Amino acid sequence: MKIATWNINSVRLRQDLVLDWLTREQPDVLMLQEIKCDTPLFPAAVFEQAGYGCAVVGQKSYNGVATLVRGAFEVTTEHLPGFTDPAARYVEVRTQNLVLGNLYLPNGNSGAEQGYATKLAFLDALTARAQGFLDRDTDFVLAGDYNICPTPEDCAPGALGPDDALVRPQSRAAWRRLCWLGLTDALRALHPTGAAYTFWDYQAGAWPRNNGLRIDHMLLSPRVAERLQTARPDRDERGMERPSDHVPLIVTLDSSTLPPA
Repeated sequence: MKIATWNINSVRLRQDLVLDWLTREQPDVLMLQEIKCDTPLFPAAVFEQAGYGCAVVGQKSYNGVATLVRGAFEVTTEHLPGFTDPAARYVEVRTQNLVLGNLYLPNGNSGAEQGYATKLAFLDALTARAQGFLDRDTDFVLAGDYNICPTPEDCAPGALGPDDALVRPQSRAAWRRLCWLGLTDALRALHPTGAAYTFWDYQAGAWPRNNGLRIDHMLLSPRVAERLQTARPDRDERGMERPSDHVPLIVTLDSSTLPPA
């Protein structure tokens, strides 16, 4: 089973990039963030023609998430339980006996301290959601743009200041609390060290200088982690014409150990 997450930074501007990528990679699931359009304006028909059903929670000009699924699925929620902000930042589906939470965490650098508090509130609600799944013995994946560099190695030297919300101690502590429930960071489980960036800013020559960040993550519940086979950022996408500033993170799982439906 191949699952990917990708902050596309406006799906209508980049739907051809997504379609080309789907054709090449053939994932079972693609979770998109920052689609930047209202739900009715999402190009669902285009992706359905390519073989993917769509679960979409949109918002005009900002935010927005969409999960593309090949095969049967059901939407379990269109908002993160316990998070009161109305922004379109979460959609959750069930497919192939997995619950897949697609998230776009607040950046936390705008809106002063209240904006940062919103980021931490989302993390608290996400941790509670994960704990609930664990309590119910549910297999799940939480993937998307977390807007957190978990360790110094996940941020190119000099790319961010020490007070940036992506690297503040409280952000990293909240990430650790989530992981310490028993979740596995798919990429670091297989590649414990080294630069594995998923984002390069459009400014200051970040891409040619490899001045990147690892802020797109996929966390796996314990039984799902046992099925982990591969995890990698698709760096080539950042070199495409008019790319997103993020690249897909692709994870494959062993489907032979799936529980019966």
